[in-house]
Amino acid sequence: MTDWRISGFTEMKRLGAGAQGHVALARHDASGALVAVKYLPAGASEEERARMRHEARMLAQVDSPHVARLYRMVEGDGGAAIVMEAIDGVSLKELLERTGALGPEASLAVLKGSLLGLAAAHAVGVVHRDFKPANVMVPADGGSRLVDFGIAVPAGQASGGAGTPFYMAPEQWTRRTATPATDVYAATCVFVECVSGSRPYRGDLAALQSAHLTAPVPAEAVPEPLRPLVERGMAKDPAGRPAGAAAFVAELESVAAGAYGADWEQRGVRALAVSAAALAALFPLGALLTAPGAGVAAGAGSAGGGLLATATGKVVAGAAVAALVAGGAVAVRQAAGDEERPRPRPSASAALVAAVTQCKVTDSSDRDATPKGRPQPVRLPAQVRLPVGAAVYRFGPDIHLIGEAGAACRELASNGGGFSQIGREGAGSVYRTFPFTNGGIKGELCRLFPASPWTRKAAPNPADCDVDPIQYRQDLQTGVPGLEGMLAAAGAYNEKPPPSPYASVTLGLVGKNGVPSEVNCTMPWAKAAICTAALTYWFAEATREDGIGPADLDRVARRIADVVAASRR
Repeated sequence: MTDWRISGFTEMKRLGAGAQGHVALARHDASGALVAVKYLPAGASEEERARMRHEARMLAQVDSPHVARLYRMVEGDGGAAIVMEAIDGVSLKELLERTGALGPEASLAVLKGSLLGLAAAHAVGVVHRDFKPANVMVPADGGSRLVDFGIAVPAGQASGGAGTPFYMAPEQWTRRTATPATDVYAATCVFVECVSGSRPYRGDLAALQSAHLTAPVPAEAVPEPLRPLVERGMAKDPAGRPAGAAAFVAELESVAAGAYGADWEQRGVRALAVSAAALAALFPLGALLTAPGAGVAAGAGSAGGGLLATATGKVVAGAAVAALVAGGAVAVRQAAGDEERPRPRPSASAALVAAVTQCKVTDSSDRDATPKGRPQPVRLPAQVRLPVGAAVYRFGPDIHLIGEAGAACRELASNGGGFSQIGREGAGSVYRTFPFTNGGIKGELCRLFPASPWTRKAAPNPADCDVDPIQYRQDLQTGVPGLEGMLAAAGAYNEKPPPSPYASVTLGLVGKNGVPSEVNCTMPWAKAAICTAALTYWFAEATREDGIGPADLDRVARRIADVVAASRR
């Protein structure tokens, strides 16, 4: 640990340390502004100082709200340091390790913010070369900020093989020149990781090199509407990718709006804000800002010339840097290292929903069978993300469905079967059916499970099925012995669907008793996320007592999301 410190700043706490030095949170004495100061280790070589100057020069050229700001670099006889913007947030790497996959809209929001930061760098001729989750910060507002330009180079210079192997473009492995398309490749790799929860390629260094150079682009890891983005962004040939980050942003916005509606970004940023806020204890500034007597000035940005003029030592012209305050080291590691910590299995409860709406229930004798008492809060499994504009509804004591908030709901039973409904025909609804009679059971089996042993038992001859199989049907492996499942990107009971575009998906199950049941969700396309939540929640509830494993529940949740994404009509 070096004793050398920049004068004019009071160190508050150390944020990270490593072989390349340490990062400290400090207060500027004159203004009270909080900053991050990145110190080289004691006795740093001239090569290490030159590397820090290089980082400062690269970042000093970039001016963007999506790139953390830098203030100055200071050198003295005792050491060298850079003064940077302190970002109060959590790294995307930490977010992924603690929460797992972010979901499509939040992942698109991260990708867009990151691309805008990269576009600002590309506009001044700088290629980042080491874009990865550790170099992206997510503050409490759900935005994303790009940090750490430690190995950036002017566009067109040889890439030299530097980077992080999980995200390195083919041309980095073959040591060709680095271009903006190199950063587009890395950003797309990170996007796949955000959506799926897993890196695009895994293995040791040799396996990673082979995969990045020759393996198919893993587009199947993301929902179908997003696959063209992945195929373009991870094209092996740089000429097949968007020319730069700015061009990729335009493609992203077009695809995202078409797949998730015009307000996709608002929902994505809100989801990121919720995820980041859940990790607020990791924010580097939070404890200081809330401590008694910890008054802080307007911020580092308001310190202006005072911040830039009071530190002593040699100031590198135009230099200062912004860095990841929760990390520290910017060493380039060309190894498979940086091992992936185990991602959380979303088997534990993720959210408690206190406001549950009770629906009217009428039995087969037309009597009111609505459960008595106020509905109790329910806990959603972590695979279920309740979208904005959605709510939980109760029908029976242990029967809940997710639907559009504020919609009418009811359950009606007759002698032949019954249904639960949230919403209305033509506007969007969630519809659950349950047959009682042999005829009703046979009809549902023929429609949902035409090849099932239960169907052959109920209708031994094909002519016995007087109901056509549902269109676009596909089997769903439930992970529960004896439980058959199916999904279909069609099949709404609603004779009048919402105006196009809309989503319509049916999920069916038949268990050991041979009685099928199904839930259909049909929603305007802008509310398709409600269908993903509704069907995933119903499956989780239907298999809760079967002891379904978390890996199977994760897999089914991803499959439902994919089918909903592909169901646009």
